Amino acid sequence: MKRRSFLQSSLLLSGSLMISRSGIAQVLPRRMLPAVPVDLAIDLTQQGHRILPSYTGLSYEKAQLANPDFFTGKNAQLVGLMRTLGRHGVLRIGGNTSDENTFWNPHKKPSIKDLKMTAGPDTGRHPLRKVTITPESIRDLNDFLEETGWTVIYGLNLGKGTPENAADEAAFVMETLGQDKVTAFQLGNEPDAFALKGLRPRTWDIEDYLAEWHKFYNAVKERVPNAPFAGPDTASNLTWLMPFAMKFRDDVRFLSSHYYAIRRPTGTIERLLSPSQRLYKEMDAVHRVQNATGLPFRMTETNSCPGGKQGVSDTFAAALWAGDYMYQLAEAGNIGINFHGGGYGWYTPIAGTPEAGFLARPEYYGLLLFAEAGPGRLVSAKLSGTKDAPLLTAYALHGEDGHLRVALFNKNADKDVVVKISGSAGLGATLMRLEAPWLADTTDVTFGGSVVGVDGRWLPLVEETVPNKNGLYTVHLKRASGALLSFN
Repeated sequence: MKRRSFLQSSLLLSGSLMISRSGIAQVLPRRMLPAVPVDLAIDLTQQGHRILPSYTGLSYEKAQLANPDFFTGKNAQLVGLMRTLGRHGVLRIGGNTSDENTFWNPHKKPSIKDLKMTAGPDTGRHPLRKVTITPESIRDLNDFLEETGWTVIYGLNLGKGTPENAADEAAFVMETLGQDKVTAFQLGNEPDAFALKGLRPRTWDIEDYLAEWHKFYNAVKERVPNAPFAGPDTASNLTWLMPFAMKFRDDVRFLSSHYYAIRRPTGTIERLLSPSQRLYKEMDAVHRVQNATGLPFRMTETNSCPGGKQGVSDTFAAALWAGDYMYQLAEAGNIGINFHGGGYGWYTPIAGTPEAGFLARPEYYGLLLFAEAGPGRLVSAKLSGTKDAPLLTAYALHGEDGHLRVALFNKNADKDVVVKISGSAGLGATLMRLEAPWLADTTDVTFGGSVVGVDGRWLPLVEETVPNKNGLYTVHLKRASGALLSFN
């Protein structure tokens, strides 16, 4: 017997052999644990927060604007990939580079270096080359927003800029894009970390920030009376939210902050998929500010791990985390979320360059499931019997099109579940699965049995029918997988 045939026979006797789409064999245990039975009760009369069409967003470093060939209507691949996530999304331009090395100059042209530049997420580990934002970049950004249907949250340089320069830049942005494409301007990226970054003295505190923010705000408003604002766009110090909100509650459209789920080097797939007490505490802090001021909140920069972590941020696990996380924040009342990325950063949902082309990374598929569910009103979805499958989550949405949808995320790495769903009418439902051969997979992710093309085209190839049997819908959800159930 040939060696390969012998090895395969041995594997089949000792367990089961599964071949992934990439041809890599996985040995699964012969005795699989039985699927955990779980009940999901939907109550359409118990309504939650509304998910707006503008909920989904992406975030990029402002330095990327130095290359006008990146955010341009001619960048068909990036346009297509973003349109697939929704026709009313929000692009946030900010990041560390917005305060440290990007400067507006209405009299310059892009350099040869700028025309080839792709800016990934800034990790703060390397010196940053000074780059210039030119009128050409803003005009091309306008074309990009026209093609995608998205709007922009635009960061102005508070770290090393001047009120006069910020006002001049904001005036050109507003004149070029128009008020309908500018969701908000933000003054400063993570100002609570300015002292740590060497942008301000160690004595820098919230009172200093409020005074400086007000000076920049007045300068912009004098030039652009209709300019909308948001803030404070903090890194992690949520104690800054309340003073900012109380002082500027009549001057901003919404509050903003950042969140990263895990940290290097301790971040693992297991930690990423586990419930985060830190996130719960942060949302509680946001709620207190909202209750006091009535201001909405948007997570304007977020992702799995600061700077990303290979083997975690770029895997299928990030897709399950991202989809579930989007619904967690929606349940908490957030009005939107912006996943940070760019270039070939480990956590970027869309990777690539105009020269080499773009592709959807695994995390993108979590956003795609959310996009396919669409906007609407969350309704009560209560799970029971999850003791043996604690990482199963479920969300029910009464869509703006009148259809009920249920998003399921089985983040348990070793437990299949059988979910029996009650409380929904109709004759049947269709199911699309979010799957990959294993949690650490980086290439073989599908949704609805289909991959996303480099131009953003996606059409489901597999839609299962789930019948209504005596008022119950039964879904077998594999371990480490997700699904979207759409009721007729």
